[in-house]
Amino acid sequence: MLKSPEELLELLQSPTLVLVDCRSYKEYAEGHIPGAINIDLFYYHWLDTTKDGISAFEKQMRTLFSFMGITSEKTVVFYDDVAGMSAARGVWLMEYFSHENAFMLNGGFRKWKSLGLPIEIKTNGPKPAKFSGKTNKEVLAGFEYIKKNLGKAKLVDARTKEEYEGKVIRAARKGRIPDSVSIDWMLNINEDGTMKSTEELEKLYKFSKDDEIITYCQGGYRAANSFVALKLLGFKNVKVYLGSWGEWGNRLDLPVEDNS
Repeated sequence: MLKSPEELLELLQSPTLVLVDCRSYKEYAEGHIPGAINIDLFYYHWLDTTKDGISAFEKQMRTLFSFMGITSEKTVVFYDDVAGMSAARGVWLMEYFSHENAFMLNGGFRKWKSLGLPIEIKTNGPKPAKFSGKTNKEVLAGFEYIKKNLGKAKLVDARTKEEYEGKVIRAARKGRIPDSVSIDWMLNINEDGTMKSTEELEKLYKFSKDDEIITYCQGGYRAANSFVALKLLGFKNVKVYLGSWGEWGNRLDLPVEDNS
């Protein structure tokens, strides 16, 4: 799921590479990795995990990936400033649509730049093609699934401790999904923006490899980074709650916990 800057450098001339800069257009315009297209994935929040909501989400993503020119033979590499949440969201989306060769740049643009690797400022347009990935329901959870599996699945809250405890409120209600554990996604990242080693990540995620783990945050981006971390550790049964707290905290019919 990770490509080092050196590995990406070797891939840059490949006709099968789709390189996606997930940062803002302003950042992209100021300098990016040669050949990268700019798709700020943060615009594609999705907070409705009803059956119809998931169906509409899939339709939107297929349209986006077709626009980006992703086909089955393509290798897709996402990057943002660090090994961050938007690039991880891209990798998770590719997992959801069963696309095998998808990676995020370890350390992101910050690491690339620090190594003195080539940068360009010209804008690159995508080369649209028909995207036909098959959905893999095993990596996505909706609110109904979580409600049914409370107390069974292990829930990882990737938000800050303050959000988890209900001190920072970003929905109609404060707090967290019952029985979830707080593991801030920023703990996955080294100071230079790269992902921590598996040895360090193992100290954070002390679960059994047999556990089903569902990650969530506010909108499914930080949770995607935790998904990648868990996958790097070899966990097989990992899902991202797409709607996350943006959906759960605004639905008055769902149970919550906080520290008050």
